[in-house]
Amino acid sequence: MMSSETIAPVLIDGTWRPAREVGSFSATNPATGESLADVFPISAWADIDAALDAALSAHAEMRTMDPEGLAIFLRQYAEEIESQRDALCAVAALETGFPVSPRLRDVELPRTTNQLRQAADMVLDDAWRLPTIDAATNIRSVFESLGPVAVFGPNNFPFAYNSISGGDFASAIAVGCPVIAKAHPGYPATSRLLAECAKTAADATGMPAGIVQMVYGLAPVDGLTLVSDPRLGAVAFTGSRAAGLKLKAAADAVGKPIYLEMSSVNPVVLLPGALDEHFDTVVDELVTSALMGAGQFCTNPGLVFALRGETTDRLLKKIAERYDEAPCGTLLSENTQAALKHSIEVLETAGARVLSGGGPADREGFAWSNTLLQVNGGQFLGAPEVFQREAFGNATLVVVLDDADQWVDAITRCEGSLTGCIYSADDGSEDALYDQIAPALRLRVGRLLNDKMPTGVAVSPAMQHGGPFPASGHPHFTAVGFPASLRRFTMLASYDNVRAHRLPPVLQDPASRDASYA
Repeated sequence: MMSSETIAPVLIDGTWRPAREVGSFSATNPATGESLADVFPISAWADIDAALDAALSAHAEMRTMDPEGLAIFLRQYAEEIESQRDALCAVAALETGFPVSPRLRDVELPRTTNQLRQAADMVLDDAWRLPTIDAATNIRSVFESLGPVAVFGPNNFPFAYNSISGGDFASAIAVGCPVIAKAHPGYPATSRLLAECAKTAADATGMPAGIVQMVYGLAPVDGLTLVSDPRLGAVAFTGSRAAGLKLKAAADAVGKPIYLEMSSVNPVVLLPGALDEHFDTVVDELVTSALMGAGQFCTNPGLVFALRGETTDRLLKKIAERYDEAPCGTLLSENTQAALKHSIEVLETAGARVLSGGGPADREGFAWSNTLLQVNGGQFLGAPEVFQREAFGNATLVVVLDDADQWVDAITRCEGSLTGCIYSADDGSEDALYDQIAPALRLRVGRLLNDKMPTGVAVSPAMQHGGPFPASGHPHFTAVGFPASLRRFTMLASYDNVRAHRLPPVLQDPASRDASYA
């Protein structure tokens, strides 16, 4: 093991300090497969214990703060990130293989700072807290912060879903919950730069020392202990189903709220009329969406349903050609490549036919050939759980169905997904078929789309970025969209006959409320 002086420090209780480590690791450049120079610690429980104590102290202070202070912090943090744009994008590109432009600089980083500023606006808007006053009984209620939140970020969005800058982070801070961020091992240097920005903003705006804390790695047993610790208010996790369910079991055992975003195949239904009217457009949109970012978007369209016939045969041939022609993107890690390979092997063993790709890409780094697979409706209905296995990456399974009845049956067998979309004829000739399929699909996805692919996720108040299990652990869940995403980290607090001057300002009569902020 390297000496502690050469290992990156952790951020605990407002201070960068040497970790009490039980091991160390380095990130890998996935475009080349080469290990990067910086070394990061795997923290012992002592680090987490100290972070929990600091977060609990910070939460006590944040509960009584003027909300405007939190809004100022979030806006200042957004400005700090923008001031470090070049350094952040350069490091994130090394750690993820994503291009600096347009992916990181022009899309993901602006989305991240936009999220932080939207969250700041929500801090000052009491409406989302649903203050309710029953004057007849003198009972009042409002949503209040739940306590410190542990955030586990995913591998595929180094800014917008980072545990120390993403939507879960912004939502928790906006409701007054300090965050303990567990950095993803795929981009630890990016997370360190973001944490430096967060600390600078916290110091400049007078925030409690424990408002933002970060460790890089944990032993699995310590992760389970963290999510079940009584000092923690809630947990947010984005990642694999296997890891998410282990954390959920630990949290559920002690009644701890845990919000999970996990696997999703995002079914796409292509009705025949849509293909007849817009064949080339549908092909372009499907190929672009499926291969964007090497298929490593949580809303990647991994499962496509089409009706047997000459047009679908032509569709499969055209998609296969496009997949063969398109360059193979960089996968995020060696583990991502191994998991994609295994999922494709499972699908093939179950009877899926490979129409394109199916093997390693002929290039350096972590990559897989763009892969298109096909099964018929009978095969899918015979083993729906197998053919809905998420092949996270640049792989797509097309299910070719015999008729409309089989179509409805197949949709009914779908597991929960983040999204589902239906392409249909413009002239209304497929409205009846749509009316058969859409109700079944509506119950199985968080966001239903018409005539567009699901890859984009707008930061909108109306956005639902969640869905039935296994897309998430709770059907009310959304990781994107204020104010709904805020309420995950709150509790409904009721005040019965509490004296007026002791009520939270939002529940006081106007005269008392003005005095509280004086």
